[in-house]
Amino acid sequence: PVLRLLEEVQVKAFAHITGGGLPENLPRVLPENLAVRINTGSWTWPPIFRWLQEQGQVADAEMYRTFNCGVGMVAIVAPEDAQRTIDILHSAGEQAWRLGEVVAAEPGKSKTALQEA
Repeated sequence: PVLRLLEEVQVKAFAHITGGGLPENLPRVLPENLAVRINTGSWTWPPIFRWLQEQGQVADAEMYRTFNCGVGMVAIVAPEDAQRTIDILHSAGEQAWRLGEVVAAEPGKSKTALQEA
């Protein structure tokens, strides 16, 4: 699916969301002047992550920092390519959604803002 996506859309960056979760992995693929705003309501966590959170009494911020919470890969594309990207990935059998947006970085602030829209 990723190879097909690369043939059809100009992908600006990919981030594999592993240890460090969204807050630590996304900034690694962004230039210094850019940041991301993530809509935490744009996807549903797989049940295992809610179970881990409940059993360990782990705060949301720590869950996002430690786990991918169901987001395994992020493709950063131009806003006008977002729906086409989602359609291509869906047609290949992948789950895909618009996770958030790239914004101007603010000096002294985190490059990853997690918020429920």
